[in-house]
Amino acid sequence: MTSQQLARKSLQTRLALAYAAGIYAAGVLVLLFVAVPLAGINAATPIGHPSSSAITETRPGISLPQLLTGSAVALILLIPVALALGWSVSGRFLRPLRAITATAKIISAGNLHQRLDLGEPMDELTELGHTLDDLFARLQASFDAQRHFVANASHELRTPLAGLRTLLEVALADPDADTDTLRSACQEALALGGHQERLVQALLALATSERGVTRWDTLDLAHIVEGVLASRRRQATGKGIDLAQHLTPAVTVGDPRLIESLVANLIDNAIRHNHPDGHVKITTQTSGTQVALTVTNSGPVIPDNQIQRLFQPFQKLAPDRHGRRDGYGLGLAIVNAVTQAHRATLTTSARLEGGLSITVQFAHASHPNRP
Repeated sequence: MTSQQLARKSLQTRLALAYAAGIYAAGVLVLLFVAVPLAGINAATPIGHPSSSAITETRPGISLPQLLTGSAVALILLIPVALALGWSVSGRFLRPLRAITATAKIISAGNLHQRLDLGEPMDELTELGHTLDDLFARLQASFDAQRHFVANASHELRTPLAGLRTLLEVALADPDADTDTLRSACQEALALGGHQERLVQALLALATSERGVTRWDTLDLAHIVEGVLASRRRQATGKGIDLAQHLTPAVTVGDPRLIESLVANLIDNAIRHNHPDGHVKITTQTSGTQVALTVTNSGPVIPDNQIQRLFQPFQKLAPDRHGRRDGYGLGLAIVNAVTQAHRATLTTSARLEGGLSITVQFAHASHPNRP
């Protein structure tokens, strides 16, 4: 017998004893209410002293010794009856719990689609079953998302490796390859290696964000944005994109590295998915107990029903449409993960003229929203 079975039997035993004790106590009270008055009647008519009543015939009744003996026998016989009733009642109450336990054991990573589906009546155990069904549904969604993520990550990592291998095999198989040919092959190999390195860094950033916040420091969003913009201005200028900023103090608490990653990915996404002579505007502000970071950019028109998909890993609006290799579909996924880790609020809207407006609201440092 397993430890779970022993625990279950122990619970039924404890419940049976509790029910049996209640039944036995009720039986004792009933006997007391019946036996005490009868004993009083017998004590009121002493043996050998006739009553003053005119009736002289023999009075039927139960003597006190018989009454006490019968009560003792009844109490002894009540013990197994109470135990049997207690065991039966506790078994009936524990039957739905056994069904929940058996089904929960069957459910695993391979068949998370199965549910308890407890029907009527609505009681505490049924409510527990519905709660477990909701938990299994969330676990199934999480497992499906993880499988999808691993498949996409494997594909994204395998593609540059396959390209690198093909490039080297072609260069080595060419008997007439000269120094310039080999140098060109090495430069392409370095470019593929850099692509893979940036992808691994993005995956690590996403994993770190999903792990949660491990440190809570007081920081100013405006200062972080200034630092990120300083490193992105040359890239934006090279693409003809205008970077505008309106930064006011916005003090919050959180992990500085994660929030810097959030800001960097928002700005990189706004620059990458833009058009020549486009613009990006970044603002920080404080409003009551909230501080907000808003990044607005021009770009292609995005359907409203596609916005939420962009915040999932490896999701792009038009992947490789221009043959570019600088996007992995992880930027907004990192933004979403950092937002959830800080219990912040993420709001996204598509602009009618094209592009996105993304706002992240954090709790003010004076009203931290940490766990």
